[in-house]
Amino acid sequence: MVRFAASLLFLLLAFSAALPAWAQNLTGPQGEVFTVRVVKDKLSDPWEVTYGPDHHLWVTEAKGYRVSRIHPTTGAQTVVLDLNNLRQFPRYDKVPDSIDGGKSWPQGGLMGMALHPQLLTGKPYVYLAYAYQFAGANKPGDGCDPNFAGCHYTMRVVRYDYEPKSQKLTHPMVLCDSIPGSNDHNSGRLLIAPVNGKDFLFYTVGDMGAGQFHNVGRPNRAQLTSSYEGKVLRFNLEPDADKGPFDRWIPNDNPFTSTQRQSAVWSTGYRNAQGLAYAVIGGTGRIYSSEHGPFSDDEINIIERGKNYGHPLVIGYNDNNYNGLAAGVSSHTQLPGEWNTTYPTIQSENDNAKAIGKELYQDPILSFYPNSNAFIRNVMTQSRNDEKASPEWTSDAPSSIAVYTSSAIPGWQNSLLVAMLKTGKVVRVKLNANGTGTTGDTLSYFNKKQTRYRDLAISPDGKKLYAVVDSSSVTSGPSGEDPKGSQYKGSLLEFTYVKGGTALKNATGAVPEKKVTGAKEAANLPRQRRKE
Repeated sequence: MVRFAASLLFLLLAFSAALPAWAQNLTGPQGEVFTVRVVKDKLSDPWEVTYGPDHHLWVTEAKGYRVSRIHPTTGAQTVVLDLNNLRQFPRYDKVPDSIDGGKSWPQGGLMGMALHPQLLTGKPYVYLAYAYQFAGANKPGDGCDPNFAGCHYTMRVVRYDYEPKSQKLTHPMVLCDSIPGSNDHNSGRLLIAPVNGKDFLFYTVGDMGAGQFHNVGRPNRAQLTSSYEGKVLRFNLEPDADKGPFDRWIPNDNPFTSTQRQSAVWSTGYRNAQGLAYAVIGGTGRIYSSEHGPFSDDEINIIERGKNYGHPLVIGYNDNNYNGLAAGVSSHTQLPGEWNTTYPTIQSENDNAKAIGKELYQDPILSFYPNSNAFIRNVMTQSRNDEKASPEWTSDAPSSIAVYTSSAIPGWQNSLLVAMLKTGKVVRVKLNANGTGTTGDTLSYFNKKQTRYRDLAISPDGKKLYAVVDSSSVTSGPSGEDPKGSQYKGSLLEFTYVKGGTALKNATGAVPEKKVTGAKEAANLPRQRRKE
């Protein structure tokens, strides 16, 4: 008996020693218990994670310029595509400023990815988006235009064929190679979603950071339908009969296409929409996006054909909290306006929304931290005056969005899951019955300080969530690496549901009404500098 007990103890100790040191339990706000483990680490700023029909996790590395298939259990990695030879500029983040003149890396790099729904059944297509060209590569200094007029990159959207036997992506076909890029606000999320029963490819393009930091003198074109900046674009999954090599990838019924010019623009008025997801809720399919706000008002939107989402004329809700202000500010007095920026001064959000038009303007379905006019004015005044004390404000910086439709986790069905960069958490908010709005409190999960959650994927059974984490703790303009960072930096994480959880109800049994953190609540929260 003693020998048996000793043997059992030895086995238990051996098993415990074999468990990863980073394995641990996390408990959510409704009592949900998850285990967390690292599936793969040492990735070079993973940007996208997608659960493929081959039961592997497909991952893009923003700075590594590689696409990989990763086994979700073993972590075995197969690089299916290396794009470094198509990147027409060096790894500026690894080159000393004394050598490259201080040139900046584009926000992202290799960014969005979308797998065709029939990847393994006759349509072996993988769609990618990446920055391939920098206009300032051969210029002296930082390569950006004088007078803060912008750091100009160019993006490409490409379709590849996946060959399962060789596990490689081959036969690239360029859908578009003239999409503007920047060192800030590239957005870069791809999504395949249906319109009237037919699948299309959607792509988010940011406003290039036009109006802030190194791009503070760059014109903001989010409201110009003739520009791809600050837009959601729509492409065909397969070429149509048009003669032009790029026109054939643009649907002929896009809302801003004319007889003179094909346009990929689907909707307008975005700042930096890094999240894009599709789901059928209440019998209707919708596209949801998450977007960074400036000094407040990170947004959740429903994306619709031809609609205008306000930026930079309406920030967050049409609630006039930006009246007399702008979406950016600088201390460079040679730049225009009260706030020294190419962002327009907003005299009245309400008037701007009316000018856009009732049929076109869309309010977000949720805005995080819609701070007061006085609060935002104080932050902007400090920035304009270039005061020593850095202005800080509450925000989460949403990097991606997923829609959880499974019933595997109690209370989670038909919830939005939003990965946050700045606050190191995943936020869950319940959708209403028809998916047109949110209801109840925003709930925070997987809180990890300095962990920048970049993207999310959900296993088919709904019991596992996968997240990729930035390799650095700081980004946007100016970018910078944090040598300490998070214990999970550059990792692919797996959160497995174990037990617990319930739908929250109030005393009458009804689901609580939507609660949005506003200026009063924000005043009691830690203020943090913007990190996009």
